[in-house]
Amino acid sequence: MEIYSSIVSFFRDGGVFMYPIVIVFAMGAAIAVERWIFLTRATLSSKSLWKQVTPYLRAGKFNEAVNLTAKSKAAIATVLGYGLKRSASANRRDDVEKAMEESLMEVMPRLEKRTHYLATFANIATLLGLLGTIIGLIRAFTAVSGANPAEKADLLSASISVAMNTTAFGLMVAIPLLLVHTLLQTKTTELVDSLEMASVKFLNTIFDARSSQPAQGKTA
Repeated sequence: MEIYSSIVSFFRDGGVFMYPIVIVFAMGAAIAVERWIFLTRATLSSKSLWKQVTPYLRAGKFNEAVNLTAKSKAAIATVLGYGLKRSASANRRDDVEKAMEESLMEVMPRLEKRTHYLATFANIATLLGLLGTIIGLIRAFTAVSGANPAEKADLLSASISVAMNTTAFGLMVAIPLLLVHTLLQTKTTELVDSLEMASVKFLNTIFDARSSQPAQGKTA
């Protein structure tokens, strides 16, 4: 109960700037949760689809692979779909590789969407905290200017401690948002790297399958 009372007192003493900082924190937390869920699902669905498509690619069953990727909404489905469509009309590896690079440029904005807002919200929370402290200090000095000289020191120290609440709260919001921003960026980079690795494996698998088909035909 004492902890709850301390939190309420801390928030109340901070002044009106505590409320916009709370709003910034709520928006940042919502984006962080949504992005974490999205990236986790995207990673799992991409891994699952790659495991399903690989046997078809190795067997040279490209039509089955196309049908499988067309039904999926995974990030890797877009990349493989571009590669499969391009490989149907192009015999050169470079042409297929360029098509898959184009697909990555299409996928990446979806993966990085809204993540950069977290760093912006962290900066806004810090600045709001500083602004609240400065305004609080201005009011404190104005209030003690007409006070009894014997009481000025006590009044000023009390007012300054209250004014610093907004800076402290702004930093308490900004630091977690920056940490989550870094975690999400790392998670996004790992997913993009896995897509690039899957693209290379796709190219190797599909052209190995093509080269083995004529050899099998000659042996037959």
